[in-house]
Amino acid sequence: MLNKYFDIVNRGSTIKTEIIAGITTFLTMSYIIVLNPDVLSMAGMDKGAVFTATIIAAIVGSLIMGLYANYPVVLAPGVGLSAFFTFGVVMGMGYTWEIALGAVLFSGIIFFLISIFKLRQWVVESIPMTLRYAIAAGIGFFLALIALKNSGLVVDHPATFVTLGDVTRPESLLTLFGLLMIAILAYRKVIGAVMITIIAITIVALMMGMVEFSGFVSMPPSLEPTYMKLDVAGAFDIAMIGVIFAFLFVDLFDTSGTLIAVAHQGNMLDKDGKLPNMKKAMTADSVATIVGAGLGTSTTTSFIESGSGISAGGRTGLTAVVAAGLFFVALFFAPLVSIVPSYATAPALLFVAVLMSAGLAKIDWADLTEAVPVLVTVLIMPFTFSIVQGIAFGFISYVVMKLFTGKADALSSGMYVVSALFIAKFIFL
Repeated sequence: MLNKYFDIVNRGSTIKTEIIAGITTFLTMSYIIVLNPDVLSMAGMDKGAVFTATIIAAIVGSLIMGLYANYPVVLAPGVGLSAFFTFGVVMGMGYTWEIALGAVLFSGIIFFLISIFKLRQWVVESIPMTLRYAIAAGIGFFLALIALKNSGLVVDHPATFVTLGDVTRPESLLTLFGLLMIAILAYRKVIGAVMITIIAITIVALMMGMVEFSGFVSMPPSLEPTYMKLDVAGAFDIAMIGVIFAFLFVDLFDTSGTLIAVAHQGNMLDKDGKLPNMKKAMTADSVATIVGAGLGTSTTTSFIESGSGISAGGRTGLTAVVAAGLFFVALFFAPLVSIVPSYATAPALLFVAVLMSAGLAKIDWADLTEAVPVLVTVLIMPFTFSIVQGIAFGFISYVVMKLFTGKADALSSGMYVVSALFIAKFIFL
């Protein structure tokens, strides 16, 4: 039955291989179970409720991806989008987390409509690869700054704005140790390098009396503090357009990029280099985001860590279904997650920043019309503590550079439209 439903044999796999692939993917990305509640709790959300919402959103998204789209891609709330939710929208712009959830809902609905009405191709192709790499790297730098701040390695300074913190503090030392540990384990291709490091730092913190043990297993924390608490009316405000667009934009390109990357890795692209059933895969992502917003978590997206399961031989949706099953089991380990300190997750943020910055190597730095918008995007995000502002300045600078250097033919209609909207935002809002 499984062979027939998932077309396992025809895709060159076996049930055993798919199960191993699902376990591999789960172990590689399981850090999000710890990291997402930690980040969103800083926005004032109940950590236990976010833990449950994070896992249920991952289960829903992964099951739809596996059973409907039949791809070995696993979904969960994205790290960069969670950071934007907390530090950009709530702490940076002053909106409540309820309004931020409303913005996530609207972005998910728009994403769903784009997927259903086949607008995704036009949207994706409208944005040059240069800006996509720049936005990913900018979010990476943004995450790095947050991690350095949370660990105490970077502190504020009245004259220089930021300066080096006390590197002799245990929290700072554990963060540095954690980053090196993750990097070494990842280089040696150890499965679950990030989660292993988070656990190791937490154990050290327990031994040093920096955190208190609160048990292993329990029933899942209640969703009540965040369930359907989103403020739709508050998000339905013209000032939130930029926020909704940022959630949508990052999710759209994160998802499409991940799907193409892992499909290429698993030789699942068709003869034209396109991904069959892209519509179904994008639908899975958008529906999971909508469900997650209602439950109480930030945008759910396809994880690039799915590539680890594909490397292990995963070729069908059974891989995603197995991972969803393991997420369900994780629901009952909330006490263990609750003791993980922020300096144990800081190395994970720094490592994600490394991965997200990799695209900068593909930029043509000799072409100033490409290099300048990239630098503007990457610098504006962390220094204004805003992903929205980084995207806005990146788009505008890209259009201006191309227009006034005789390269207007490189611009799509979508670039003109989006840039004009951002300019209008700065003028009128």
